[in-house]
Amino acid sequence: MSIGSVLVANRGEIALRILRTVKRLGLRGIVVHHALDAESPATAFADEAVEITGATPVAAYLDGAAIVEAARRTGADAIHPGYGFLSENAGFARAVEAAGLIFIGPRPETIELLGDKVRARAFVAGNGFPVAPSAIEDDDPASFADRARTLGPPLLIKPSAGGGGKGMRIVRDMALLDEELDRARSEGLRYFGDGRLYVERYIERPRHIEVQVLGDAHGNVVHLFERECSMQRRFQKIVEEAPSPALNEAERARICETAAGIARQAGYRNAGTVEFIYGRGEFYFLEMNTRLQVEHPVTEAITGIDLVEEQIRIAGGARLRFAQDAVRRAGHAIELRIYAEDAARGFVPTTGPVLKLDLPQGEGVRVDSGVRQGQQVTAAFDPMLAKLIVHAEDRDTAIERARAALARFVLLGCRTNIAFLSRLIDTAQFRAGSLHTGLIAELPEVAADPVPDARQLRALLATAALNTPAVVDAAQRVPALHARLGDWRN
Repeated sequence: MSIGSVLVANRGEIALRILRTVKRLGLRGIVVHHALDAESPATAFADEAVEITGATPVAAYLDGAAIVEAARRTGADAIHPGYGFLSENAGFARAVEAAGLIFIGPRPETIELLGDKVRARAFVAGNGFPVAPSAIEDDDPASFADRARTLGPPLLIKPSAGGGGKGMRIVRDMALLDEELDRARSEGLRYFGDGRLYVERYIERPRHIEVQVLGDAHGNVVHLFERECSMQRRFQKIVEEAPSPALNEAERARICETAAGIARQAGYRNAGTVEFIYGRGEFYFLEMNTRLQVEHPVTEAITGIDLVEEQIRIAGGARLRFAQDAVRRAGHAIELRIYAEDAARGFVPTTGPVLKLDLPQGEGVRVDSGVRQGQQVTAAFDPMLAKLIVHAEDRDTAIERARAALARFVLLGCRTNIAFLSRLIDTAQFRAGSLHTGLIAELPEVAADPVPDARQLRALLATAALNTPAVVDAAQRVPALHARLGDWRN
């Protein structure tokens, strides 16, 4: 089926990133937006922008019916959901197809199977792929807590419909299990409208490794190698890289082919990511994200493949353009997520105006940004503002390139994590590739604001004073006694 125009049902950096590929392919790019995003870079870049409304700004982007209607009204052929919002909502995908439009993503039934954490685990285990020991509430709700206790501590509680770290809790004291189950269930209902849970054995100091897969409607599936996503805070990724510094070539082949095998068994179509917990040479299936990932640019950097372009081609019915043995990787890529947050205060989100924005450029440097100078950063949406991606011939060079790019990244007006990221990738642990999902929590000194010495403090205070209008005016004001002298000179 031919696609001539694509409506992007998202916002921020991912909306702009998708639109760039859409327009590079000569297609018409349309985007929906809430009033808060009326002057965003994505709406300015699109060929057409349609305002949508809701009880809250987020609710506007969750209104599937309004988005489908906007697509029909603007003559769009297809809808790309990006990530988050409705990207893994099978009902939305089904509504898009029912309206005679193309959903740029997996089939609705595939989203239902693999987007549900419990169903996905059962499917993967049933097909002989490795999963961590677990207890699933749906199997027998009455005995769920008792079955969880038999696994022994530590345990990781997860909402069945969850994602992005929401509702996840680690339990090391089994006396607190019932209380933590209640809290996780409450968060699952609040964030996803689904309180079902499952519990799995928590692997201490694990690595989080995921594999990018592509599948077409003709039964062809390939992997595009792995990404290391172990640098997390509050179960949310903050730094990703490809390839993983943990894997040798034999392990890489095994984990990547396992991911491709899961996708083949599911008859997977379009882009998806299979996530694993890895430690001591062993790995277990974690979940599958049936959408484009935030960190997809590192895969694009090492393979030279535009994942959004492949998504659009596959959704239009085309076959994959390459077999597995034609997929090559080159060099090393690192992505750093730029958040409006205060690392020193527990990574709490921050707000404020973007007074000055100057993005780094240069060889091997890419920035996917969703903000503009003069824009107000609010608490209405996720605090991620941009992504800095660097690519170099090896990991050490990529780290140095990332450090230099972070030093040139200027975003003033609201507090960001840029300085924290610079300190993080300069730690001995990161440089050595000794990563695990709890590493950031073990390095509180990296999150803390550095304390300036007395000389630095005086210089900073003097600089601030000399840039404060009231202080400058006072310093330059002529005292009244001298002013009364007029033009008299001695």
